[in-house]
Amino acid sequence: MPSDTILLVMDMINDLVHPDGAGARTYVPRCRERDVYRNTAHAIARAREAGIRIGYVRVGFSPDYRECPPASPVFSRARDNGLFKLGTWGTEVYADFAPQDGDADIVKHRVSPFYGTPLEPLLSAQGIRRLLLTGVSTNGVVQAAAREGHDRDFHCVVLEDCCAGATDDEHAFALAGVRRFAEVTTAAEFRI
Repeated sequence: MPSDTILLVMDMINDLVHPDGAGARTYVPRCRERDVYRNTAHAIARAREAGIRIGYVRVGFSPDYRECPPASPVFSRARDNGLFKLGTWGTEVYADFAPQDGDADIVKHRVSPFYGTPLEPLLSAQGIRRLLLTGVSTNGVVQAAAREGHDRDFHCVVLEDCCAGATDDEHAFALAGVRRFAEVTTAAEFRI
């Protein structure tokens, strides 16, 4: 039932998935090999046609990086390398998946899309019960969303062909672990 569902497109930002982005060497090859770009565009189109809400989750920090945890193995070099700075091209959603008016925009400062964000209140206010999860990385934001969504009593569905890890192994291991908490399917096969 589309009215209780949202498609979350997570961390599909220029810094991570654009061929000219800072993370191009990490995620772009996997996204190309796995056809993540086409599959994600297909999932968004299917969701829009069915009246399913779309939400964009983006990692980002203030220009002075005040929210960036200096000891984090994930984010510690963001400041030094000018990554994930809000208000810059790098934190904009990759153009192939561009948000439309009315789509939710959730900015996060950690791996989880729930931690310290307005995501949960938004989902509650909209009567959302089912989360369709896409993005990079599979072993980061996607896995965190599935686990935390499960613990918040959401039905979580990972569209595995709309996700990528830094390596194929990371992607596969993340999916193996997440199957306990979420249904795993594809962009073409998810139930409307």
